[in-house]
Amino acid sequence: MPKLGVNIDHVATVRQARRTYEPDPVWAAAEAELGGADQITVHLREDRRHIQDRDVEILVRTVQTRVNLEMAVASEVLAIALKLKPACVCLVPEKREEVTTEGGLDVAGSLERVSETVKKLNGAGIAVSLFIDPEPRQIEASAKSGAPFIELHTGSYADARGDAEIARRLDALRDGTKLARQLGLRVNAGHGLNYRNVQVVAAIPEMEELNIGHSIVSRSIFVGFREAVREMKALIR
Repeated sequence: MPKLGVNIDHVATVRQARRTYEPDPVWAAAEAELGGADQITVHLREDRRHIQDRDVEILVRTVQTRVNLEMAVASEVLAIALKLKPACVCLVPEKREEVTTEGGLDVAGSLERVSETVKKLNGAGIAVSLFIDPEPRQIEASAKSGAPFIELHTGSYADARGDAEIARRLDALRDGTKLARQLGLRVNAGHGLNYRNVQVVAAIPEMEELNIGHSIVSRSIFVGFREAVREMKALIR
């Protein structure tokens, strides 16, 4: 069964709407773990639109499972990661104008820079994942980067409409997972997964972990954070 990483960015989004102290994403992390989360995921964006440095510092000290820090290939955030040493780092693309992460990291087009960042993180004992689209070119480049993991961007699957398009996007995830495993990469997935579409992705052979945020945070408004995580874990199981 794939592990569940719970992304708590949008708890911080609500807090930053008023720039106050609540709701505290650190509390959300504790509730997520009590609900069965295997990992807490946060994205420390360069513009600090939701998660703040303080959040990452406290989470790394207090989370009982592990912290997965999403970050751009940027020197400032890399320095923070090397200082705080979360269990995992996922390198993602980042644009100031986007609402959320749009598409995967272009590893093939920036292999040297990505590989240098991976080497520094690996050297600090931090497991590294690359957030990529399920395309052979990007998977093959990721295998050359030195990163042990990839995280397949499931947004195109989540946004697909109609049985034929959904099946095509799902096949791309299955084929991408198979190719990655053949190249020695371990495979995670995430983006846009929710209570309606998660099960078939969880059923992909050798899928190790799913990172899910917005859907769980949305559900938690109605049932509470702990229960929202429990429901997602049950679907994955």
